[in-house]
Amino acid sequence: MVSSNSEVSFDSGLVAIIRTKTADEARTFATALIAAGVDVIEFTTTTPAVFDLIEEFASNKDVHVGLGTAMSRAHVLSGKDAGAKFVISPHVSQEVIEATKQAGLISIPGVASPTEVADALRFGADMLKFFPASSLGPNYLKSVRDPFPGNTWMATGGISLDTIDAWVKAGVSGFVLGGPLTSAGI
Repeated sequence: MVSSNSEVSFDSGLVAIIRTKTADEARTFATALIAAGVDVIEFTTTTPAVFDLIEEFASNKDVHVGLGTAMSRAHVLSGKDAGAKFVISPHVSQEVIEATKQAGLISIPGVASPTEVADALRFGADMLKFFPASSLGPNYLKSVRDPFPGNTWMATGGISLDTIDAWVKAGVSGFVLGGPLTSAGI
């Protein structure tokens, strides 16, 4: 899966979420994930020193770094200034999506209903993040996805490694994972 921004490839189908209580813990996880071959990382705004971490890891040309849990235009602009290449939000926000597009970044808002999908696409989203995936399930995703063909979908929120096949069959092209990666002792 390739985005409209040629600088970022989502071909691996995996975005690793880094959401920690300390910047040092985030740095440790990110370093370990990169060493394990992960090449797309999202640092969330709930992580201390998030913009410093984005700047630090964005200097690695083998890694695509983005901002997660973006809730405002200010988040988007700070993420861009730090070197983020994409912006992920847990919701559909016209302000966040439009700021992301104006900044030349990839917009990946969280959606859970047909109305949210339609709004996200109307505002300019590049990809769609189905959230909270585990609460809604693969069959629900397929029902929501079918009226909107030709879009790239990622799933996040309670995804476990043993359910990935069901999500792929439902039309997901990739996953935004945190817990399954960081709780595995990486």
